[in-house]
Amino acid sequence: QRQMCIRDRCCRRRRPSPVNSLSISTSLLFPRHDFFFTMAHRQKVLLKVIVLGDSGVGKTSLMNQYVNRKFTNQYKATIGADFLTKEVMIEDKLVTMQIWDTAGQERFQSLGVAFYRGADACVLVYDVTNEKSFRQLDSWREEFLIQAMPRDPENFPFIVLGNKIDKPQGERRVGRAKAEQWCQEKSKPLPHFETSASANTNVQQAFQKIATMALEQDDGYVLLESATSTAMCNWLAT
Repeated sequence: QRQMCIRDRCCRRRRPSPVNSLSISTSLLFPRHDFFFTMAHRQKVLLKVIVLGDSGVGKTSLMNQYVNRKFTNQYKATIGADFLTKEVMIEDKLVTMQIWDTAGQERFQSLGVAFYRGADACVLVYDVTNEKSFRQLDSWREEFLIQAMPRDPENFPFIVLGNKIDKPQGERRVGRAKAEQWCQEKSKPLPHFETSASANTNVQQAFQKIATMALEQDDGYVLLESATSTAMCNWLAT
């Protein structure tokens, strides 16, 4: 009888109470708010960025400097189009930037329809030592809007880069003031950076800016998930 009593006490110790069982089940079914915050912070966003400009302005070099931190003086014209990807953290979001480098030659511009569609942002590049490449920016911008057909053309994220500022000052043909005036004259002023792919001047800052602009434009889709998660967190925490 004493052995039965001891065995009975052991069984009672091992048998979980109803309250503990309920708390375990609840924690499995309804995780605490830190889980939802982690999911919100790890949400992934894909941004398609198109880089446009005349042949030889340094589009490929800017991309390689931004993505691979590399530069080469050997010029090789882009045939058709190519792209590189880079992951960056912006405002607690893991952003994958898919950066498309399209050929600047006229014979390849017909490829635009396939590559422009679905773009989230556009980078317009000119060479500060080549005035013609600057005058062509209007044509590149108009061509993009025609081919990409964005929902809101007036507010679509564009950024302008004046590349090759590492060249001797005597070779410059486009002044900073002239370029910034052109950007300010648009219905929505365009951000402007002077860059050097070879010296890595303002390259990171420029692409970071265009990614931030694209995210702000897409807030209606991206931030909805975050807001929903936060509301659920508040409800579970009470």
